[in-house]
Amino acid sequence: MSRLSRRLFLQESLLATTAMAAGASGALAAETAPQSKSPNQRLSVAVIGVRGRGSDHAKAFSSRQDCAVTYICDADEEVGAKVASRFESKPKFVKDMRKIFDDPSVDIVSIATPNHWHSLAAIWAMQAGKDVYVEKPVSHNVSEGRRMVQVSRKHDRICQGGTQHRSAGANRAAAEYVRSGKLGQVKLAHVCTYRLRKSIGPAGEYPAPPSIDYNLWAGPAPMELPLRRKSFHYDWHWFWDWGNGELGNNSIHAVDTMRMITDLKGLGRGVMSYGGRVGMEDDCAETPSVQITIHDFGPVTVVQEVRNLKTASPKRGGAIFIQGTEGYVVSNFTSASVYDPDGKLIQQLSGPNLDHFDNFVQAVRSRKREEQNAEIVEGHTSTAIVHTANISQRLGKTASPAEIQKALEALNVNENVVETFAEIRQHLADHQIDIEKTPLALGPWIEIDAEKEKFVDNPAADAMLTREYRAPFVVPAENEV
Repeated sequence: MSRLSRRLFLQESLLATTAMAAGASGALAAETAPQSKSPNQRLSVAVIGVRGRGSDHAKAFSSRQDCAVTYICDADEEVGAKVASRFESKPKFVKDMRKIFDDPSVDIVSIATPNHWHSLAAIWAMQAGKDVYVEKPVSHNVSEGRRMVQVSRKHDRICQGGTQHRSAGANRAAAEYVRSGKLGQVKLAHVCTYRLRKSIGPAGEYPAPPSIDYNLWAGPAPMELPLRRKSFHYDWHWFWDWGNGELGNNSIHAVDTMRMITDLKGLGRGVMSYGGRVGMEDDCAETPSVQITIHDFGPVTVVQEVRNLKTASPKRGGAIFIQGTEGYVVSNFTSASVYDPDGKLIQQLSGPNLDHFDNFVQAVRSRKREEQNAEIVEGHTSTAIVHTANISQRLGKTASPAEIQKALEALNVNENVVETFAEIRQHLADHQIDIEKTPLALGPWIEIDAEKEKFVDNPAADAMLTREYRAPFVVPAENEV
């Protein structure tokens, strides 16, 4: 079989993906779990966090004849009250999500808060007997994601992750193609998130906006005051206390879709990440602007690649590249194609697109979690893979190009990882970034015990599987769910 060059992949198979995240608010919840209403009754929906993606959630549920948006919740009163006024159902606006959980008439809670709130809001909602739709990434760390799965099972709640590309017909067709064996043995899965970002500005001292209840916004995370970032909303993505960088913001979509297509299970056998915040005129943000992660899944090597600096436009869009012994598949989320080993197009893959919210509502009605396209265990696993990448990155130390090259060559994985480093180095050089003078951070290779969702003999890495929570906004421990 002729080898497809990494450069051809980059030239023909990348995609800049976009995702919006929103700001929101909170909860102690009752243990009672009311049954879902009959098909003839409308489901009462509360949407938490509506500045960005959450507004789309509200529109999606409001457009359905079988649902009514009854609550809008956001820690920013200016944002939340404005969104609530748009709906004919006249939803109540609240800043504190706990008021929603205390209302037994609410059937569904849809969550689009900042990342640090996703898991706890979902857990409290399910403990209160609500079914949950929660945006990606479904968790801020590995441990709390697993707690979501456990609570869903204990309280028999339907919980769907917002990785909507699982409902795209082309991706589902790609999964059928790969699982049929036509691609041969999968050797490599390389996912790209090329998203141009601007600097968020220098660090400063800023107050929280007056319209925001900052205590409710921060919830389980620290309340940093004064704030270092000028823009309160969205830029929280680039700080570890609240966000998960571009991996958690957008690469999660590519990782999750890739997992569905290849049927990869678990967290893999090991992980290593390198990168840094370079090419940005800010000394404020913490997460990398370029980051490459290698995951060992045995016969399959998974590579995550993020670029936030300007890069080449694709000739053929594709955020997901899957190479097998008989060819390769490229997906850009909305379409997918199969090529032979020499790059000749074999087949365009297609299938019926399903509405991700409709898929969730149907599962709420049927009470059959297996009908979901993005059941919470899948969202948790994909998100946890992203978290392991960031853990290696955060444990990294500055390294010379020679040290990175040597570390990559020592790995018993696909040769793509060495080719990728050469191309990343050229990419940065195109931006006048010499990594001899501005070194990247090289994270350690960390062995994973996938069954336990922990690392092997690495207390420093294990400590980052969870976080310290700010009372009373505490994710319950495993024996407390």
